[in-house]
Amino acid sequence: MLKIGLIQQSFTNSKEETTKKTIQMIKKSKSKGAELILLQELHQDRYFCINEDTKNFDKANSYKKDIVFWANIAKENSIVLVTSLFEKRTAGIYHNTAVVFEKDGSIAGKYRKMHIPDDPGFYEKFYFTEGDLGYEPIQTSVGKLGVLICWDQWYPEAARLMALKGAEILIYPTAIGWFDEDTQEEKNRQLDAWITVQRGHAISNGLPLISINRVGKELDNQKAIDGIRFWGNSFVVGAQGEFIAQASQDKEEILVTQVDLAKSEEVRKIWPFFRDRRIETYSQLTKRFID
Repeated sequence: MLKIGLIQQSFTNSKEETTKKTIQMIKKSKSKGAELILLQELHQDRYFCINEDTKNFDKANSYKKDIVFWANIAKENSIVLVTSLFEKRTAGIYHNTAVVFEKDGSIAGKYRKMHIPDDPGFYEKFYFTEGDLGYEPIQTSVGKLGVLICWDQWYPEAARLMALKGAEILIYPTAIGWFDEDTQEEKNRQLDAWITVQRGHAISNGLPLISINRVGKELDNQKAIDGIRFWGNSFVVGAQGEFIAQASQDKEEILVTQVDLAKSEEVRKIWPFFRDRRIETYSQLTKRFID
């Protein structure tokens, strides 16, 4: 059994204040026995993709320092830590990057977000270049992690490729929320779709899955929109899609729970989806659309 900690939090005034709170929550997770601790998408700062502003690119200038900082946090707490950072690769090329640290502070691996959205309030294509590291699970001392990021959640191909390459668990740092002007019915549909598609990834691949989302309302400082109310609901499901733990939609929370990585083998014996894949019939999946 692997004990994991999910840190669901809101942005607080500044990067410094938010990071300080994150560290406190990490320490609490560790005190409850968590070996693997997971942070939400772009956890250090406000969700700056809410608008398009070239000044925000400066936030990535600290990327190398951020790597050293979170490496030290992983080492000090002797945890495997999944972070989500704004990477400056070179002038004009930036990535939304998950960096995974080992218990000794070394980098176990990283993943650059592959699917980049471009919607009102989620202007990520303005900031991020599509990832080029592929779908490669990251080997750690607590297991082989299939780390993806947010918008990747909607693509079964990404989860499948991680599973086919031996991932033992699927992990999604996330920043998704509602607009207050949406009807309650529409909000319910969006949340249900988000949870359902990810449970489907767990079921179809016979793997536990973890999704860690932001919570709280963040404003657009250009006032083009009223802001995004991130809906929380971070959750953990098992290899048959069964709920193991779920956070609220409006509170900061630390979820510490256990997942049984060995259960995947048992599930795949009774539901051998991989055995029955008709791989010779899937060649057209590489097309944009089949006319």
